[in-house]
Amino acid sequence: MSDSIHVFNHNAMATQFQVRIAGEEKTYAAQTAQAAFALADELESRLSRFRANSEISQIAQLLPGDKLRLSEPVFACLRLAQRLEFATRGAFSVTASALRNQPTKPLWALVENEFTLRCDSGRLEFDLGAIGKGFALDRMAEVLREWDCRAFLLVAGGSSILAGDAPTETLGWDCGLGENNSARRHWLANGSLSGSGLAVKGEHIFDPRTGLACSRRHRAWALTTSAAESDALSTACMILDETEILDMLKRNDDWLVFLNEKNEWRHLGQRPVPPLI
Repeated sequence: MSDSIHVFNHNAMATQFQVRIAGEEKTYAAQTAQAAFALADELESRLSRFRANSEISQIAQLLPGDKLRLSEPVFACLRLAQRLEFATRGAFSVTASALRNQPTKPLWALVENEFTLRCDSGRLEFDLGAIGKGFALDRMAEVLREWDCRAFLLVAGGSSILAGDAPTETLGWDCGLGENNSARRHWLANGSLSGSGLAVKGEHIFDPRTGLACSRRHRAWALTTSAAESDALSTACMILDETEILDMLKRNDDWLVFLNEKNEWRHLGQRPVPPLI
């Protein structure tokens, strides 16, 4: 008999967040989920470019040479964004859409010993849409583990998924590639699966290197250990060609990529593929 699973929903970051907790008493699970949702709300207040007083909106007001001291979560999120931009050879960037409004890509730096961000050139029009939800899921998972709820599944908008331990007597959590009723489903445990595609929003993904909309493939999913990583990687794989993806995966052997081209799924990478359902 598998554990009872309690499901909780909450709206944040312009989407629905869901927490599923297995093997815990319902009231305690609900309290744990509410603590995680409260953190998601706090992160939204700091990371959203649509909040006039958020740190991301404050960053957009900086002039070249200006600095802004950041809170720990915003600094950590932007440090991770820098690392993932380097890992994806620039196919992921929080300034991906900036070239629509300015002639050259804005430049910025983090000053570690000051916990500040420095604007070096241009207007820092950051959009964390390709990493923010995943970053929130990673931080929410820390809350669940602090509450000793280790068998969980966290979902943001259906396309960002982070799994903890599997429920008792299962191989993992039932997760699909594609839409909700996708026939391609896997058991997921202690990993994150994120997807990017054109079906819902059309050509909304911009190549940060050119500023042009990208429609190389219909959909891409990425499996990593953290939700922020899988979010950024799935976006990058909508932009990179297969040779570039293979080169990136050689340098990151804990990443796995699923590509959908001509309505057929295939995977790239050295990480083992989770068991099919």
